[in-house]
Amino acid sequence: MSETVFLSFGANIGDREANIVSAITALSMNDNITDIKVASLYETEPLVNKDQPPFLNTVVQLNTTLRPFDLLDETQKVEQLLGRPKNHKKNAPRIIDIDIICFGSAFIDTDQLHIPHPMLAIRKFVLVPFNELVPDFIVPLVKKTVKDLLNHCPDTTIVRKHIPEKRA
Repeated sequence: MSETVFLSFGANIGDREANIVSAITALSMNDNITDIKVASLYETEPLVNKDQPPFLNTVVQLNTTLRPFDLLDETQKVEQLLGRPKNHKKNAPRIIDIDIICFGSAFIDTDQLHIPHPMLAIRKFVLVPFNELVPDFIVPLVKKTVKDLLNHCPDTTIVRKHIPEKRA
C-alpha cells in the first residue's frame, strides 16, 4: 500500500542547489517512490550553530510503498552517496540532510526514527516550504495544519525564497 510522505532537504556546503536536486533525483530512481512534488528552494539562516554558511531548504511530497525504516535507509544511502559522512556531528555544516517529517498517519518514536519529526513545529525552514506544498495538511499527532504550525512557530530566523544564481 502506498503512503504519502513528506521529506525535508537541506544543504549548506558546496553547490547547495545541485546537492538538493541530486538527492531528489537519486530518490526518484527508486521504483518504490512515485508522484514527487517539490516546494521552492528557500535560503535560510542556520538555526542552532550560527557559525556556518546559510542553508538551502525545501520539502518534498512523495508516495511510497516502502516502510518507514526502509525509506530511512534509502535517504541515508543518498546522503552517503553525495558525500555526507555516516557519523556526522549534529548541527554541523552538511552537503545534504534529508529528514522524514511525516509518513502517512504513522507515529514512530525510536532511537533511529521519530515521525512526525519532533522539531517540525519549531523550524520555519521546514514549515515555510511545507506550507507552500500543503498548507491544510493536518500533521499527525499534533493534529494541527501546517499553516497553523507556521503561524504559531516561535522560530524567528529569516527564510526567503532562493533566487538561483546565473550559471556561466
